[in-house]
Amino acid sequence: MPKLETTDDVRARMSKQRSRDTEIEIALRRELHRLGLRYRVHQRPVRAVRREADVVFGPAKVAVFVDGCFWHGCPEHGTWPKRNGDFWRTKIETNQARDANTDQVLAESGWLAVRVWEHEDPAAAARRVRETVVARRGGLA
Repeated sequence: MPKLETTDDVRARMSKQRSRDTEIEIALRRELHRLGLRYRVHQRPVRAVRREADVVFGPAKVAVFVDGCFWHGCPEHGTWPKRNGDFWRTKIETNQARDANTDQVLAESGWLAVRVWEHEDPAAAARRVRETVVARRGGLA
């Protein structure tokens, strides 16, 4: 990966970026709970893979990942920074490749990965997740 040249201000700002329990994650979990779903948070769906899902529905084998628009290259809102462009392009493309690999590994183990973008309405995303979980449970809510 190319070397990142940065300032102390940028380094301090980036170090404060939350990787878990973000505002959208909490809003999504609140909506899922309101819809009657119970789940685990920040668990590895497949123990052999060192990747945590944000929300896990074990019996239905559904793993929900809340992806940040910048960090995961959202086709709608993702941006390519001009400063340190090579570094960030490599970083974001590596994240996208890891996401695709995670989805594949989970599928091979009988799991379904559901991706939610940070810009999505939490209520709409929760309804989409609920439909998926209910379908995987065989229609039992």
